[in-house]
Amino acid sequence: MSRTEAPPLPEPLRVPVADSHTHLDMQDATVEEGLARAAAVNVTTVIQVGCDVAGSRWAAETAAAHASVHAAVALHPNEAPRIVHGDPDGWSRQGAREAGGTAALHEALAEIDALAALDHVRGVGETGLDCFRTGPEGMAAQEESFRAHIEIAKRHDKALVIHDREAHADVLRVLADAGAPERTVFHCYSGDADMARICADAGYFMSFAGNVTFKNAQPLRDALAVAPTELVLVETDAPFLTPAPYRGRPNAPYLVPVTLRAMAEVKGLDEDTLAAAIADNTARAFDY
Repeated sequence: MSRTEAPPLPEPLRVPVADSHTHLDMQDATVEEGLARAAAVNVTTVIQVGCDVAGSRWAAETAAAHASVHAAVALHPNEAPRIVHGDPDGWSRQGAREAGGTAALHEALAEIDALAALDHVRGVGETGLDCFRTGPEGMAAQEESFRAHIEIAKRHDKALVIHDREAHADVLRVLADAGAPERTVFHCYSGDADMARICADAGYFMSFAGNVTFKNAQPLRDALAVAPTELVLVETDAPFLTPAPYRGRPNAPYLVPVTLRAMAEVKGLDEDTLAAAIADNTARAFDY
């Protein structure tokens, strides 16, 4: 089986659900093909997430053109230090870039702010902190950007979509200090069960991706087990994090049923019950 070959369509869900986090602009299929495949398995809504100014503009335009798409707009945590400090040695693996300083960051944030005001933009994200790819010298820019996104989300009453990679304590610190928006979503939840309890107490949504199916992901399954069902979402983060048994092959919104079925097993719920809860939770989180 080729690693580049798209996995087959799974058995359709009986209850329609939403993919709470996807990147249609990074997938091989056209938007129309991707949405049609998703709809064929009863994934009837997707949240298209921007990671930079251009991607956020594209997300907003795509949501405006398709009733089943809602947009989230932001500068990814690794984008902020690239804007400020540049990327002369290619650490971000996204090509060289000149340093723009804080003025360039503020200019980019103003663009995100303008997009966040649009009605079909339902979220501000993915934003947050990433200690995996950004070194210590970039963390101040990341945190400044994160705090600005929190403020934008609150001002426009949009969901905050958080990218948290190896930065759990700092993300929770900033949220507590700045005051989290009413609706906050931990995308591709990566914490343990103890952190899930903290998120639950704060009313934060936890969105689980295909990596919850990986053999080495028992801490994630433990977190899902204690997460309140009314705060759980499902996502693909496609084209990344394809669920087992298709790990390493291209991901897309139509594979949500594979992850959802694994999640139902962890939660001890039947598939329809979890799907109905997730559909309701996603609509509440993104206010559509």
